[in-house]
Amino acid sequence: MNGSSNLCFALEDGAFLPKRAHNLDAGLDLMTPIDFDVPAHGFRFVDTGVHVELPDGTDGHIRSKSGLNRYYGLTVDGTVDEGYSGTIGVTIHNHSDQKVYFTRGEKIAQLVIEPILRPTVVLRDRVQSGPRGEGGYGSTGA
Repeated sequence: MNGSSNLCFALEDGAFLPKRAHNLDAGLDLMTPIDFDVPAHGFRFVDTGVHVELPDGTDGHIRSKSGLNRYYGLTVDGTVDEGYSGTIGVTIHNHSDQKVYFTRGEKIAQLVIEPILRPTVVLRDRVQSGPRGEGGYGSTGA
C-alpha cells in the first residue's frame, strides 16, 4: 500500500515499535503494551497498538516465537493483509497445564513480511492430477 519497499509503522500510546533481535532475522518482534496472563489450555487476545503499512505485494504473518513455543507451549498464527490499517492483534494459545504471565514490553509474537501471489480463481470440473494423485495425509508413511 505504500508504494515502496519501506515497512511503515504508527504506534498508539504505550505501544512498542516492532524490531528484529538480529539483523538477519526474518521476523520483527511484537511486544505487549500491557501486563496479562494466558490461562492453561486457554487463549488471550492482545492488541499490540501497532499499525503497519505494508510494502506493495506483501502481507504480514503473525508467528509464534520459537522460545515461547518450546518452553511454554504457546502458539500464535495470523495474517495481516496488505490493505489492513488497524492495529495488529495477537491471539496467544496456551497448550500447557500452566498459566503463563507476560509483563509490558515482553515479546509475544513475531511479524514476518512475505511476498504474495494473487492468481485468478478458476472453477473447473476437475483439476489435473499431480504425481501424488489423491494421496493425502499419511499416504507416504508416518
